[in-house]
Amino acid sequence: MLEAHTDVVGSLLRPPELLAARARFERGELGEAELEPVENRAVDEAIRLQEDAGLDVVTDGEMRRLSFQSQMTAAVEGFGDWDLDAFLWGEWHSDEIGDLVVERPPIAVVGKLRRKRFLSVDELRYALGRTDRVLKVTLPSPSLFANFWEPDRSSDAYASAEEFLGAVAEILREEVDELVRAGAKYIQLDAPQYPLLVDPAYREFYERRGWPAERWLDFGIELDNHVIGDHPGVTFGIHLCRGNQASRWLVSGGYEWLADKIFPHVLADRLLLEYDDERSGDFEPLRHVPEDKVVVLGLVTTKSARRETVEELAGRIREAARIVPLERLALSPQCGFATSILGNALTIEDERAKLRAIAETARTVWT
Repeated sequence: MLEAHTDVVGSLLRPPELLAARARFERGELGEAELEPVENRAVDEAIRLQEDAGLDVVTDGEMRRLSFQSQMTAAVEGFGDWDLDAFLWGEWHSDEIGDLVVERPPIAVVGKLRRKRFLSVDELRYALGRTDRVLKVTLPSPSLFANFWEPDRSSDAYASAEEFLGAVAEILREEVDELVRAGAKYIQLDAPQYPLLVDPAYREFYERRGWPAERWLDFGIELDNHVIGDHPGVTFGIHLCRGNQASRWLVSGGYEWLADKIFPHVLADRLLLEYDDERSGDFEPLRHVPEDKVVVLGLVTTKSARRETVEELAGRIREAARIVPLERLALSPQCGFATSILGNALTIEDERAKLRAIAETARTVWT
């Protein structure tokens, strides 16, 4: 299992050059062959930024994605029409910049899923040649796509949401197998759908699709474990947050209701948990973490430019160490800096400072 006390969740802010190029691409003014070198430069910059900050683990910043989960719909046939709002809908909250409601678009799976290409294998192959650090690849958790199953539009392709999500999981299982063959050593599943279940409105949404929230959660973990499979020498992580988009969040609530259902049962080696403010609750649910797992504390917020200090972060780590031994703890941002191309309300310099604070804190706490 990976031994690293610093980590990242996945996405980084897209540089202006990439945002401009992607806008031209969407308007049909730029082809894929012209977009690719811009994406390559953005990946190179993202890796350098993380290396310069002193992190043990790096990603490609998800520079080639519209959203952290959009590679599934982009790489797989069977989904109907979709756009960025397919991944942004919901009631988003912020005390600083105000709330925002994004209506759910008419998204659905309308045909049998068929992979056109691998989701992230090319991302991995490019980035592997550009760093000597541990390179993490992020994938969406299968049950995150439950919102694409609509009885009226999807039942001709899949008789139930369970059948549909099983097909999603199989595609992701094949993806993991190919990533491992290509050299992946650290793979993360992003699963914000689980913390959403602490909110009654989101429980109702899932229950309308056929099962009580507890059954959705159990089935989701079963699918995650199928995707993870058995790959000796490869570390798997799972990231749990409460929504992160344009510096807003979806729900509040601690991990208590989820902890005994997820922490001991998911096959992931590293639990990347959001703990950047009071909405996340206290560390007490960490008592459910088994001895063979590492907890990556997401103490550094990506939602604002607030600069955390080493003293502040070290103090919170030591507080968590009252429950989980210090050697089984690590530090990361609470989520990505740009879970979609929209990005959060901070600058690349803010991002750089936060990543450096993570590395500096790790040197203080663990050396």
